Amino acid sequence: MAIPDTGTAAPGFTLPGMVVRDGVRTDAEYSLAAQVGRPVVLAFYPGDATPVCTAQLCSYQQELDDFRDLGAVVWGISPQGLDSHEGFARNASLSFPLLSDVAGDVIRAYGVHVPGLGLRRSVFVIGPDGLVRWRHVGLVGLRFPRAEVIRDQIELLVD
Repeated sequence: MAIPDTGTAAPGFTLPGMVVRDGVRTDAEYSLAAQVGRPVVLAFYPGDATPVCTAQLCSYQQELDDFRDLGAVVWGISPQGLDSHEGFARNASLSFPLLSDVAGDVIRAYGVHVPGLGLRRSVFVIGPDGLVRWRHVGLVGLRFPRAEVIRDQIELLVD
């Protein structure tokens, strides 16, 4: 599928995910439709505990309070299972949900699937209205948008 354009409806989904807070893992279903009314940051990343993915998600963790202060939620999405996500979250001290798209349906719906490689490192900011308001889709996956850039995009939505 094609990468959704800014201003178009974000592809809806529900995925299993987990979050580790205060040392406790909590599993849940995460639905984009349940977040209407608040900004959502979807960070698609290729793999748990890889150097670039760790740097990316740790940078978002450092800004997590700023995102929350703006009313935004941050979800990481990759094709690994929940047990892999748990190890990654614990080792990297991540306290936002990591969602598991083992079948790759959501990765394909957002147009970031790359046959043979998995996915393109990508970030989508979904507005409170459910529309894609900003996106960054990597070409080779070694670069990612800084947390400050994403925060600036969220600020435009809530002002």
